[in-house]
Amino acid sequence: MRATVPPIPRLADSTVLLIDWQEEYRSGELVLHEVEAAIGRAAQVLARAREAGARIVHVAHRGAPGQMFDRTAPRGAFVADLTPLPGEAVIEKTAPSAFTRTDLADVLDAGGRRPLVVMGAMTHMCVSSTLRVAAELGYDCCVVADACATRDLPLPTGDVVPADLVHAANVAALGDRFARVVTAAELL
Repeated sequence: MRATVPPIPRLADSTVLLIDWQEEYRSGELVLHEVEAAIGRAAQVLARAREAGARIVHVAHRGAPGQMFDRTAPRGAFVADLTPLPGEAVIEKTAPSAFTRTDLADVLDAGGRRPLVVMGAMTHMCVSSTLRVAAELGYDCCVVADACATRDLPLPTGDVVPADLVHAANVAALGDRFARVVTAAELL
């Protein structure tokens, strides 16, 4: 059980971290469960965060040319509703955690460390990996659960764990130790 749960951060005092909101998850080979609803909620939070003057950081997975998440192809582009504006930082990564082999920590710490408000894809992979490292590095973290999405996962037995259960289990695990869990409505 988490010893202390950080308060719900004020957007004006936060860094909003959008992880891998790329077309691959909306229209490519890895379309996520209820992705449009999650993108819509992320767009609402992003709009409010911009109005409040929050620091905004976008993360994109960079795949090999011609492969999934190819940043030079439409599949690797940010989804239109969550495209970075001029002045918003963009971090490209090649590993699940956005901290691995990137300058994300330097970007986040520039101008002072702020609480992180995290939204993105996939809940069980890059969102979880990034939040776990962020918490270990001492950031106060908040994950907007309904502004994240994931997919069904196969088991070695041939069975499938449905995306809603994968998402719920990962959000619960993050909330147990690594992040404050909120909905977009609670944050706004």
